[in-house]
Amino acid sequence: MAVAGLVCGIVGLLFFQFLFGPLAIIFGIVAYRQTGGSGMSKAAIGLGIADLIVFALLMTLMASSGGFTWYVGG
Repeated sequence: MAVAGLVCGIVGLLFFQFLFGPLAIIFGIVAYRQTGGSGMSKAAIGLGIADLIVFALLMTLMASSGGFTWYVGG
């Protein structure tokens, strides 16, 4: 579970922070309870929190610059 949390946390730093951040936190908490507090589970929780912080910063940046629009067509 700790490895799954680490993978979700690392991938979440680059892509889909809103999805992989909470998954990393959940996997990290489950691993923390199973192992009694291993370093990998703490790192997974930390990376999950970092993912959510990056997501919040990106949303704040997009909102302050006028947002974004979807353009479909030619």
